Amino acid sequence: MTMEESDVRTALRRVTDDLTGPPTLLDDVRRGGRRRLLRRRAVLAAVCAVVVAVPVGGALHLSGDGAAVEVASPLFDGPTRGDLAGDEAYLRRVREAWRQRARQLGGGFRGDPHVVWAGDTPAGPAAYVAQRTADNAVVSWPDGAREIGKAAFVEPTAAGPRVMTTETLVDTGTDGHSQAALLGPARDVLVVLDAGQPVEFSPTFWYTADGRIERTFQRVEFRDGAAVLPVPAQRDRLTVALARTPVSRANVVHIANAMNILSDGGRGSTSPRQLTHTLPGAEGIWGAEPAAQVGAIDHETGPLAAYFDSVGVHRAGESPQLTVYGATPDGRMLLLKTIQYDDDPARAVALLARGYAPFEAVASGFVDRAAPLPVRLRLPDGQGVLVAAEGATLGYRIGAGRWHDAGRDAALLPAAATEVRVTAAGGAATRVPVVP
Repeated sequence: MTMEESDVRTALRRVTDDLTGPPTLLDDVRRGGRRRLLRRRAVLAAVCAVVVAVPVGGALHLSGDGAAVEVASPLFDGPTRGDLAGDEAYLRRVREAWRQRARQLGGGFRGDPHVVWAGDTPAGPAAYVAQRTADNAVVSWPDGAREIGKAAFVEPTAAGPRVMTTETLVDTGTDGHSQAALLGPARDVLVVLDAGQPVEFSPTFWYTADGRIERTFQRVEFRDGAAVLPVPAQRDRLTVALARTPVSRANVVHIANAMNILSDGGRGSTSPRQLTHTLPGAEGIWGAEPAAQVGAIDHETGPLAAYFDSVGVHRAGESPQLTVYGATPDGRMLLLKTIQYDDDPARAVALLARGYAPFEAVASGFVDRAAPLPVRLRLPDGQGVLVAAEGATLGYRIGAGRWHDAGRDAALLPAAATEVRVTAAGGAATRVPVVP
């Protein structure tokens, strides 16, 4: 089943909604003022744009009513590139597949479809096609970008060439251009178009022992208009990432069928349960509404940057997302956040901030949902041990001393605590040693 622009937008919202920080910018301005706003930014996922911008040669003058105009662009007028550029039989089949799709889209095109690139790949012959549209309506605001065409990758199938997700081409630049596509039944062939800019490629990522994300990148070597790269199978999750240099979220090279892959089997619509706990004593540091004070933490440049894959695309995990607000014995704000991608284990990160200073990530690790005590993080400077077990009654003791009540769900234990007693609802108590 092919996803058109509206389907992709819906999938983007579903996939990224679960990674969005809770408070809004307006709330931060109202409650905290500019000083708090500057130090509290939101944990936001990068959202891939569907509207594609085309590099335009020379000045562009569009009529006020959006009437059709000629736009000079290699996507419409350049020679076909790739090792199948001279295969007229294949190009004819590609154009016919495009025309069938154009009819499904309701027409509105002019001129002939242009095969920008056509090449052989380990998955079979593939191509990229663009065609001018009949009018130039404004399609985005406030920049006033106008539609000038449509484009899409064409993938090989047993029934012949098949047009993948179509995108709108606009006149304002190249940001948002889906420059790549994954091909083959296992989605293990990556085609990357040469847009005239250096591109870096990462086949996969991994987690360090404390839950941070790491990647290595290599330069993409283009040949005759594109690069064809073997990659690990990407059937229902994405490990690959592409970015223009310098590598950053702003320079991500979008993969045209990324959202289709994440949505396979209906798994792209996870809505993790949100669990929030405020520990005793937190109000004295945070105020009555702790969430309003956090605002948001930029996941590319802020203290959580090392725990987010800023250039990768992921589905939100299904485990509950936990937020804990607390206060340390020395008067610092304590914040716990959990992060999960796909079916990978969730990670818990503890952050501290004093006064108007920025938050700093001070402890992290994986969440073991099957354990009696899924979260155990020792804070620095003797500030205690943060523990969490949803729905459980917690207690602690120091050495062989008496047991102390620590409340339910989450607690900040004294640094000297040596053992935690976890009593699940309706269950027996389990004793768990405190982390070293």
